[in-house]
Amino acid sequence: MTISTGDRLPDATFSRFGANGPEQVELSSLTAGRKVVIFAVPGAYTPTCHSAHVPSFIRSKAGFDAKGVEEIICLSVNDPFVMKAWGAATGATEAGLTLLADGTGAFTKAIGMDFDAPPVGLMGRSKRYAMLVDDGAVTVLHLEESPGTCEVSAGEALLAAL
Repeated sequence: MTISTGDRLPDATFSRFGANGPEQVELSSLTAGRKVVIFAVPGAYTPTCHSAHVPSFIRSKAGFDAKGVEEIICLSVNDPFVMKAWGAATGATEAGLTLLADGTGAFTKAIGMDFDAPPVGLMGRSKRYAMLVDDGAVTVLHLEESPGTCEVSAGEALLAAL
């Protein structure tokens, strides 16, 4: 079942690169009592993700801040080492975005956002989407029809919907 507006996010554990190396972070600790944006990409360094999706949230971060969004989280079915390097390469980390790895894809599968694209070597990846989450519940959800496009899931499109 694909997650929908009004649904609560399932329990999930992600990984990130902390001060002492890889560390685990519970999704509930990021969303409980908070308004956050979560956007997901099919893969770090892939063309649309790298040149369009992440930059759209860097550009629109101040607008989200003004709307009371406390954190913008980028998820990818990658490892924390890749996410750390990608955050530095895109300027996302410096801009204040949080990049988290859904290494096993467990969360992505649990919310029905997983897909495979064998012709381009992407297996067990996440569909491209963006959502506003308020205290663990999805209040706005924008899902792209194609993983190669970034229109409705772009930062500016989500911000305009708030």
